[in-house]
Amino acid sequence: WQRILSTGGVWQSATLLGPRRMEPPFAYHRAFGRVFDLVPHVQRLLAIGGGGFAFPKLVAEKHSGVVTDVVEIDPAIIEAARRWFYLDEAAELQQGGRLNVICADGRQVLDGAAPSSYDAIVLDAFVRDAPVRSLATLEAFHAAHQALSPHGVLLANVVPDESDPGNGFLRTVTASLVATFANVAITLVVDHQNVGENYIVFASDAALDLPDAIPFDEDFLGEILRDEAL
Repeated sequence: WQRILSTGGVWQSATLLGPRRMEPPFAYHRAFGRVFDLVPHVQRLLAIGGGGFAFPKLVAEKHSGVVTDVVEIDPAIIEAARRWFYLDEAAELQQGGRLNVICADGRQVLDGAAPSSYDAIVLDAFVRDAPVRSLATLEAFHAAHQALSPHGVLLANVVPDESDPGNGFLRTVTASLVATFANVAITLVVDHQNVGENYIVFASDAALDLPDAIPFDEDFLGEILRDEAL
């Protein structure tokens, strides 16, 4: 009933089979869809981290008029998504929009994006189970801020790490976003079916209507990560 994309023994993505093949099986991918509640008239969306293209497939099925640029650095992953994860079928659903697959480094695409070119940006890039730190620096978030429209929203997926019980990376991401955007909110997505948790950090200059947001204060914020530290 489900096909898993695993690299190095780590689950990267998955797809349901049969009639529900465009529906993401992981709860955090479904949670990315909240961006359409926060920005009702999304026209262009940038997703960095393709994997099995679970979220772009959801966009293709539910929001077919959206132009979605998906950046995946590994051509072998893109080929796997075309062969086993219904990527080409999803692209055909984008009536009035497009699903553009870009094989490139996500940070380079972010740095090169035109000002106000996207209404939403979703960051979900990992090397096995490690986040891509170049997408979590202050400079990266400044580039994302510039690429977003005035009411645009950024979403960053942060996976809790057992070797980091103090959620240091989450604190760092939040601190860098607070230094860049007017409003930042953290939500927790618990996936009982696949036994996992994900923090989704939202950032925008517009108000964020997220009743389930986890309160935090300045004491929670970690050290800001900069490019020079990578």
